[in-house]
Amino acid sequence: MTGIDRRALMVSAAAVGTSALAGGVQASSLRAPVASLRPVTETLHGVTLTDRYRWMENAADPEWMPYLLAQNAFARKVLGAIPGREALAQKIATVTGALGVIAQVQVAGPWVFTELRPAGANTFKLMVRDGIGGVDRLLIDPDTLAGGTTHFSIDYWQASPDGRLVLYGVSPAGSENSVLHFVETESGTVLPDSLDRAQFGGPSWLPDSSGVFLNRLKAGTKHGDADHYLDSVAWVHRLGADPASDVEVLARGLNPSVSMQPIDTPFVAAQAGSTIALGVVASGVQNEVTAYATTVLAAATGKPMWRKVCDPDDAVTGLALRGDDLYMLTHRGAPRFRVLKTSAAAPNFAAATEVVPQGPRVLKGMSAARDGLYIQALDAGLGAVLRLGGDGGVTALRLPFAGSVSALYADPLQDGCWFLLDGWVHPLVLCRGAPDGSVTVTDIAPKAPFDVSLYESRELMVTVRDGTQVPLSIIYAKGARRGGPRPLYLQAYGAYGLDIDPGFSPRFLPWLDLGGVYAVAHVRGGGELGEAWRRAGKMAAKPNTWRDCIDCAQWLIDNHWTSSGKLAVEGTSAGGIMVGRFLTERPDLLTVAVVRVGDSNATRFEFMEAGPANIPEFGTIKSPEGFKALLEMDAYQHVKDGVAYPAVLLTTGINDPRVASWEPGKFAARLQMATSSGRPVILRVDTDAGHGLGSTRKQRDDESADTYAFILWQTGDPRFQPRS
Repeated sequence: MTGIDRRALMVSAAAVGTSALAGGVQASSLRAPVASLRPVTETLHGVTLTDRYRWMENAADPEWMPYLLAQNAFARKVLGAIPGREALAQKIATVTGALGVIAQVQVAGPWVFTELRPAGANTFKLMVRDGIGGVDRLLIDPDTLAGGTTHFSIDYWQASPDGRLVLYGVSPAGSENSVLHFVETESGTVLPDSLDRAQFGGPSWLPDSSGVFLNRLKAGTKHGDADHYLDSVAWVHRLGADPASDVEVLARGLNPSVSMQPIDTPFVAAQAGSTIALGVVASGVQNEVTAYATTVLAAATGKPMWRKVCDPDDAVTGLALRGDDLYMLTHRGAPRFRVLKTSAAAPNFAAATEVVPQGPRVLKGMSAARDGLYIQALDAGLGAVLRLGGDGGVTALRLPFAGSVSALYADPLQDGCWFLLDGWVHPLVLCRGAPDGSVTVTDIAPKAPFDVSLYESRELMVTVRDGTQVPLSIIYAKGARRGGPRPLYLQAYGAYGLDIDPGFSPRFLPWLDLGGVYAVAHVRGGGELGEAWRRAGKMAAKPNTWRDCIDCAQWLIDNHWTSSGKLAVEGTSAGGIMVGRFLTERPDLLTVAVVRVGDSNATRFEFMEAGPANIPEFGTIKSPEGFKALLEMDAYQHVKDGVAYPAVLLTTGINDPRVASWEPGKFAARLQMATSSGRPVILRVDTDAGHGLGSTRKQRDDESADTYAFILWQTGDPRFQPRS
């Protein structure tokens, strides 16, 4: 099929008609856009691979953008022809617009700050109130920055220790290319300081609020460069100073006592109430960090005398300063984690005291308060908050209901902690924890106007092929099991030790109301059961991730929650490895695969801008072992011609800095050429989005409407069948 007219891909989506066959299988009157075949063949470690669409990796190729836009035009016509899609989109918009959502809270001085998307709003805003009983006042609204079709989003923010100022990063179109700004809390005046290339966030205020430590990407770098994230630098910026006069504090080659690699990202952090600053070096996406300590004064003047706290072999994933004490969260010798304490001024990991031993709960994070250390934990899939008091005792806070804990926050200048709590069928609330273990549900989080008693959830353990028990969550409307198998939307992730915790989303209510079931397989590679669970789905062990999901899907079919004709499986980002290998290994088991901004071409991932940082998680093709593992993960390379693949919906955002659009672009082209099922393979492209971080409520609503309608069409729901 070489020699295809390249101009054809620009016009092949000019018109689309649809018709429905028996069982809801669609036949399109026109084919999807046809991509040029320019095969590249190479031999790596004795294995010969052919890459038919390598040219897509070159964003400057004149065919690339027309191809991407033609794919989206085709997708829009296919999706737009599904009856019921528009009505479903309106229902989703109605329920998401009815509920305000809090993402983060901080208390500083007399003020309470919240990142809030008010009811009806499209983006998150930064709000402030005088005390817990005050009235919210709008401080930062990214919508005021929007122009044309481009929206802006708040990427991160942090109030100064005294609360008088707030730093915040904003970026356009989901790009995560943050510019750092500062605003006065009392007046709302935005200061003239502006620092670009502040993408990673993580700025830290000096204790006297006179300036900040921050990480910046190197000068001259741009989105799409293969070395975009390499050799970033931690600086100190004084408010009112010219950024050109900022001083480097931590960087590769800057200090002989600090060894760094190009993929390492340095941060410097200070904490009110402590004279010590920490230098933290993150090696790409690796959870285990290298950390150093010096005085705040030395770091703020650009003359740090770094003393090593820990290195990756010490397996430290979190640190917290509280006066003269430094706490370290580590999984060394404890796969469910433990907490150690050492001197902040003279740290010594080997001599550190264990203050919270490993227990049945997985310890996930910690935050220091005046009265003690508060620790976020996970107990059999449900959240918990522990308090380490000054007497060394560890107690659990009394939560108002069983659910998921997130956004844990404490201030070393104040007692107690704050956190968010929600569940699969319980809307989110903002809680305040007290030293005595009591928890108050504040009225800051807007109350949900939904009758959640209509829905229920189950937590199960599924025994998979090697005898391992995998947690499985199932959420559904009461009575949904009556009448036989239902359309089931199964999600899994399984990477970086991250969890899919129980969380309430009104966006799923219309799906449940239509009789659909939502399920989450907590597969290996995630962090739900600790570090051992993560490592059991990493690198050479990665097949456990997608096979856990396959076995959970089979269990759901065998137990009549759904059938193979009604099953949809979704993976997002690194979850694209999971769903991509699910559909290439067991295409017979599912009807729809949803690959959201997904990794699908693992043997090429290290050549995109975010690729080098991911080597610690997935490996590198430069080593035989790494190449073997990556090839096994590579869904694109596992596609075979003439196989009856399920219907596939792929998505990408043109500004995605994490998974380059050429990954879903190549995967879509390969599947469209190979499949013999007649089911559609479409690529949905958002030109005003990136990886999903910073997407507006409307963007998420529209994507959900497309996804649900596509699944219901393909699984045979008569309300969503195009007419002949």
